[in-house]
Amino acid sequence: MQFFIPMAFSDVDHYVAMARRAEECGYGGIAVCDHVAMPGLIESRYPYVPDGKPFWEPTVDWPEPWSAISAMAAVTERIRFVTYVYIMPLRHPVTTAKAVATAARLSGNRLSLGIGLGWMREEFEALGMSFKARGARTEEGVEILRKLMSGELVGHEGAHYSFEPLRIRPVPDRPVPVLVGGVSEKALERAARLGDGWMSVSHGFEELTGMISKIEEGRKAAGRDGLPFEVFGACDEVRGVDGYRRLEEAGVASTPVLPWRYYGDDDESLDGKLAAIERFADDVLARL
Repeated sequence: MQFFIPMAFSDVDHYVAMARRAEECGYGGIAVCDHVAMPGLIESRYPYVPDGKPFWEPTVDWPEPWSAISAMAAVTERIRFVTYVYIMPLRHPVTTAKAVATAARLSGNRLSLGIGLGWMREEFEALGMSFKARGARTEEGVEILRKLMSGELVGHEGAHYSFEPLRIRPVPDRPVPVLVGGVSEKALERAARLGDGWMSVSHGFEELTGMISKIEEGRKAAGRDGLPFEVFGACDEVRGVDGYRRLEEAGVASTPVLPWRYYGDDDESLDGKLAAIERFADDVLARL
């Protein structure tokens, strides 16, 4: 199992040092979150907490993910990067393909693209993007991204996007895995049918394994069960080496962990986080 450190809610000035320390300690990767802008008034319901209210401070850093990934990739050699998750329908897919291809090439193919539909209507409206048909636009966007990643001259005529033949360069020398996020029935079906993997939010063990089973059934129905597939799963009921082994046996290949929260430490300083990254590596990573 690979452990990824999510950078959401961390000070952007900590990113490079944390990536370096994570690589030194044997972590699998860094997960970078995505928002373009945070509106002053948010009436949209945040779907991952019971009361539906965003819980973070309005001054939290949300760095542009490809810039952040490029900075961390420049000072590391092995550790991987994934977006957790990139709001695919918030941008035009050609723009996304250009950014992803460049970051993948410069990082030496150490990149996976985790995508989601987005939940904040106000953010879409601020960028002049439609909040409707996000799922259909995302699916078409993935099709476009994969075609453009070939580096060949390609055009597209679809329900939401159309353009004459064009190419982007540079492109990576291998496909960028696309991990589809979401927990609804439709999201699980989309991940099974379209994705190279699936990304969860945090769930109980039984709930998470039930979702994995549904995806496996969907992949088999779509004739994709023989293709590589990565489950990036988060479980709030596992702790310690035995818990993570149980999670791996259930089919989870990668999982996010916040070492400083794992130990109940509220120290958000850089030194505190670096110390927790080392401690978790000694207590868990070294024993797996």
